[in-house]
Amino acid sequence: MDRKKTSELSRRDLIQAGAVAASVAGAIAAPAKPALAQAAPAEPPARILGGGGAPGGVFWTVETTSGKVQGIANGRVKEFKGIPYGASTGGKNRYMAPKKPTPWAGIRNCIGYGPISPQTPAALDSDYSMMIAWDRHVGPGGMGEDCLNLNVWTPSVNDHAKRPVLVSFHGGGWATGSGNGPMYDGAQMARLGDVVVVTVNHRLAANGYLHLTGLGAPAEFANAGNCGVMDMVASLRWVRDNIERFGGDPGRVMVFGQSGGGSKTSTLLAVPSAKGLFHRAAVQSGSTLKQATPEEATTEAAKLLKTLGIAKGDAAAIQKVPWQKLLEAQVASNGNFRPVIGDATLPHHPFDPAAPQESADVPVIISTTLHDAALRLTNFDLTEDGCAALFRQRFGAKGGDILAAYRRENPRQTPYLTQAEAFTDATRGNSQIQALRKAALGKAATYMYVWDWETPAFDGKFGAVHGHDVEASFHLSRNPIGGAGMKPGRQMSDRLSATWVAFATSGDPNNSLIPHWPAYEKGHRATMVFNTEMKVVDDYRGDFVRTIADAVPGTPDPRTA
Repeated sequence: MDRKKTSELSRRDLIQAGAVAASVAGAIAAPAKPALAQAAPAEPPARILGGGGAPGGVFWTVETTSGKVQGIANGRVKEFKGIPYGASTGGKNRYMAPKKPTPWAGIRNCIGYGPISPQTPAALDSDYSMMIAWDRHVGPGGMGEDCLNLNVWTPSVNDHAKRPVLVSFHGGGWATGSGNGPMYDGAQMARLGDVVVVTVNHRLAANGYLHLTGLGAPAEFANAGNCGVMDMVASLRWVRDNIERFGGDPGRVMVFGQSGGGSKTSTLLAVPSAKGLFHRAAVQSGSTLKQATPEEATTEAAKLLKTLGIAKGDAAAIQKVPWQKLLEAQVASNGNFRPVIGDATLPHHPFDPAAPQESADVPVIISTTLHDAALRLTNFDLTEDGCAALFRQRFGAKGGDILAAYRRENPRQTPYLTQAEAFTDATRGNSQIQALRKAALGKAATYMYVWDWETPAFDGKFGAVHGHDVEASFHLSRNPIGGAGMKPGRQMSDRLSATWVAFATSGDPNNSLIPHWPAYEKGHRATMVFNTEMKVVDDYRGDFVRTIADAVPGTPDPRTA
């Protein structure tokens, strides 16, 4: 297929100007088809407003389990930002399980974003980073250890409407990012989909995943390796206990995320304490089969303690280290901090050797993009000969044959995108393995999609790159990666956001803006291809994935699922 081709949508799919809201709502209502930055050392003070803060008009007040919060109207949407769902994680709370926030009197100002977890912000030093909004994530709220807060967008409050709830866990691996980024702005989705959108901030990297059990730490540090996961569970408990006052339905909660957010979602599916707190899940370009073993996590923690000059057996001293110094040590040690298996929070790997029973009854959407690997490739001037050399280096003796197959499939594709496609196929097996293992449980449907539509940003050189579908899942298309508001980007955003709303509503992604989407099963690996021409493909790119797996031992192979 010539992926440069742009075709008009059929009349059934066309979203008429001035009627987008009705179209998206109608798509859901229609019957389903068959089937790091400078920051002050001190924590910011609590933002408390005096007075009653009458609801309505500009300001809106909601009573939460910790006290009243005041948001602001953005047109028909009410926005509440920086709502605490946990106490500060600093001092004696560092590396402890999250505690509930201290109740407050009066009305808490929740008009602006709250602090985010300590991190080093990614530099805007590449064309790709210029497209991705999470690289500009340190905002007015600053950062620090009082970072357990979330944001809510809702069409209305205190109306008992029980709308579907979409909870997003941000990208940036397990080390960077926040739910405050512009690409996670939930206003448009709440407005047009009549849903409640929640984005979450939680502990990251060494603040959230420092496994100290094997380094002589006292027993109270037993949760240190999975604090960040426990934060996410705490945020979902907050949703359960409070979201109805924000117009949401605690019985219809969908969790989702892309890249690092997809890995978080994969992991939450295996967390016993999260069972029952969400009812659908979507993993976008973040399929995670395994997490760190205790041995691997101990090695990373030991490197950090050594950098800080903390002796083994004195691990508790890390609570006295300023978070700024802790962050510097994290960078200096070049540690890889992520969840660790083997405790009550995460007893086993998320999807290895099988899908988790903890979420057997939760329907799941799993996805990748066609050129996911392009996010780390900068050799845009790659020649045909250079591409051939790369294939021989990456795929060995079979490199020439593999390249020939890619050229036959899409002879007009640039060498840059050909390598990106192949390198993506070399990891695509992870998503297919995850889907097959989930489907094998036989208790809830699994759906697979591939984002095939290529971003027009930077003259289209990135193709369907990693992260391209994030904005569309929030019904956004304003950033360069999403088409900067041009018609094709708006159409793709309409389709994916309608799919998200349908899935959050019923657990079935089918809606009137896409073809019928069957579940993914071993005998019928139905994959929805999101492009200007929508279609369902059986065993998407399976031949390429299997050929690469045969050529390179250790490559994810769905045949082992």
